[in-house]
Amino acid sequence: MNMALHVYEDIMRMTENLNEKYIIGYGASSTVYKCTLKNCKPVAIKRIYTQYPQNLKEFETELETVGSIKHRNLVSLQAYSLSPLGNLLFYEYMENGSLWDVLHGPFKKKKLDWEARLRIALGAGQGLAYLHHDCSPRIIHRDVKSSNILLDDDFEPHLTDFGIAKSICVSKAHTSTFVVGTIGYIDPEYAHTSRLTEKSDVYSFGIVLLELLTGKKAVDDESNLLQLILSKTANDSVMETVDPEITAMCTDLSAVKKVFQLALLCCKRQPTDRPTMYEVVQVLWFLTQPHIVEEQKKQLQQNNATEYPSYLDECANLKNHPNPVSRSSSLSASDTELFLKFGEVISQNSQS
Repeated sequence: MNMALHVYEDIMRMTENLNEKYIIGYGASSTVYKCTLKNCKPVAIKRIYTQYPQNLKEFETELETVGSIKHRNLVSLQAYSLSPLGNLLFYEYMENGSLWDVLHGPFKKKKLDWEARLRIALGAGQGLAYLHHDCSPRIIHRDVKSSNILLDDDFEPHLTDFGIAKSICVSKAHTSTFVVGTIGYIDPEYAHTSRLTEKSDVYSFGIVLLELLTGKKAVDDESNLLQLILSKTANDSVMETVDPEITAMCTDLSAVKKVFQLALLCCKRQPTDRPTMYEVVQVLWFLTQPHIVEEQKKQLQQNNATEYPSYLDECANLKNHPNPVSRSSSLSASDTELFLKFGEVISQNSQS
């Protein structure tokens, strides 16, 4: 981004001292502006309000968290500034706004087909899995939602808003003194106990999956999306809620049904019943590679592998496997067995 070529005065001049006409978004503790640099590259400027002590802590947390991690599906911090107008964070500008904008905004730029939605789900899941499994110490995002998933020119997703992210010790969960997160996405267990684990993020991610599947908001006019979907499971009519934009262009809805099942498993009331983000990414990755799954399934059938290892045993074995993002397309039999067994588990656990 060549941020080093620009000084604070340049940025202020380009945005007329952060004039409101450059505003592209608001948050509870920040305002986001768009600035086009001298090299014609747009940049997003997040101004953290400084009048509250907790916001200074949020700025420090976001700076420390985002400044120390790199992943293609996480926003990249370009620079920061301690300024009289507020503490500023500079990010790469995302041309297509947030996933919330694309799904629910008044000026939808593009209709998302099923393949695009599945890629967005996979990319966002990979970013979250990186925080949970590859960072040391592990990081809980704490506010996973569609408005915190930004989309670049190619609709590649990037998780953002790490202001309330929390690093946790392996030995214990974090207990918060105040409820964080967004209504409609908050883990009911966390809302009840104030104990936060990675499974709280998994729950929120499950709600995002339901948004992708239905095109509906997590909460809309007091209507709760998860409760709507659960009410449909009683008479097996969940597929009636699929976004018409999906059904108009997708003839085979088998993968859609699997993602519904996966979303409901992520949203199980008990955190221990939910998968890890690593496991979620495994399933989503398989769904983007149906030809590989079929090939591996045929191999298992040829080898008379009708008895699959237990789901929990396979999950335990997976803990020591490398990240699926960096793996080759040559998949082991155990990977495929996990996927098939996982499919059975989600089918059996579609009730919360």
